[in-house]
Amino acid sequence: MEPAAKRPVAEPELPPSRGEISAALIEYLRGTGPLPGEAALAGADADPLGDDPQLALYLCYELHYRGFAGVDGAREWDPELLRVRAALEEPFLAALRAGATRHTHADEALDELLVEPVDGEGVSHFLQDKGELWQLREYAAQRSVYHLKEADPHAWVLPRLWGRAKAGMAAVEFDEWGAGRADRVHARLFADLMTDLDLDPSYGRYLDASGAEALAVVNLMSLFGLHRALRGALVGHFAAVETTSSPGSRRLANAMRRNEAGAAAEHFYAEHVEADAVHEQVVRREVVAGLLEEEPHLDADIAFGVDATGWVEDRLADRLLEAWRSGRSSLRTAV
Repeated sequence: MEPAAKRPVAEPELPPSRGEISAALIEYLRGTGPLPGEAALAGADADPLGDDPQLALYLCYELHYRGFAGVDGAREWDPELLRVRAALEEPFLAALRAGATRHTHADEALDELLVEPVDGEGVSHFLQDKGELWQLREYAAQRSVYHLKEADPHAWVLPRLWGRAKAGMAAVEFDEWGAGRADRVHARLFADLMTDLDLDPSYGRYLDASGAEALAVVNLMSLFGLHRALRGALVGHFAAVETTSSPGSRRLANAMRRNEAGAAAEHFYAEHVEADAVHEQVVRREVVAGLLEEEPHLDADIAFGVDATGWVEDRLADRLLEAWRSGRSSLRTAV
């Protein structure tokens, strides 16, 4: 018997717009209208972290990942579209530098992450201690815009590193992509988690449900990854994620177990407890130390990447916890 033909991975549909900038951008991608003009883009300067500019930036970046159904792949390098993307990136990066910068040295920024407060009140603490199944589903839906492309943005830094930094980065990325096994790719494991939670694991399915804060988490990675000048910041981002992942994942595994969410739901986070404890050491000793050995002038950039990662994650956590503590949904649209 011949094996069944595999259905190709579908490109996600373009989402509904959230304002003047994203509306014009969507029409342009469809071939039915012009790009947003200078007057519209001024809105991004006024509120670079808002829903409209963050969705618009996400749309620009997604052309470098899987694209969108019905959108010409050549749009990825459309010079006029890149001009609009740059106009969106500039105020976003300025807001990150103004709001997030706390350290000037990578070691100081990373050392601070190793100390967890005794009375932690973050999202993983909330979900472990009192989270309900509907809140776990909301969390997974919003995190899916990140986890279904997990490790992909970091791959852009590999050609920009060499020596110890490149070898260490490649080793961790190899693990993130399943160490050669498709069923162990972390994005696949998250899709299995979503299935356990009765969510649609299709790539991009919950983009419209995710708030600006969740989009900023993903846009941060793409911003750092697509610019060689920000390679230090991307390494800082990667180091921050690996340093903080293990304890948070342990709490989230506990939350999944307590709510009987399913074996795959629990496994995704249990896998990260062990894997990221190892990754943290490799990233710190090989990737960060190796990069600083070759390019010591990137110290402040790595620290900025660490700080910016915590800042956007804290903004997302504030949105989630504010809604959940008052009994409201944190989503823009129901799942």
